[in-house]
Amino acid sequence: MVKPHPLIYFNLDEFACPCCGSGAQLMNKDFVYKLDSARGTANIPFVVTSGWRCPVHNLRVGGSIDSAHLQGLAADIEVTNAVDRWKILRALVYEGFTRIGIGPDFIHIDDDDSKPQRVAWLY
Repeated sequence: MVKPHPLIYFNLDEFACPCCGSGAQLMNKDFVYKLDSARGTANIPFVVTSGWRCPVHNLRVGGSIDSAHLQGLAADIEVTNAVDRWKILRALVYEGFTRIGIGPDFIHIDDDDSKPQRVAWLY
């Protein structure tokens, strides 16, 4: 269900494909609202480094052919230190995300319920 209020912390343009600038309007609204809530819970900025991806960009970055990014159900959030990583992870779990991937300088989050639901994995 899409919430009737505007986004507080994000602008949909932040989720556009980095290579072609398209796709922001294809982001799943429930996913974006949930991520917006997590941003408020964490009380620190979330810098989206990858949201929606066009198929060309997804191939370029080595994304899977069934990537949640292609469906507007995923985002990668930049992380620069351990304290922010903990705040972001805690907020994501609190808001109900169950698919969380932890990379060296980012956190992948998605809401693709067609994939196994696990709490976290490492890149």
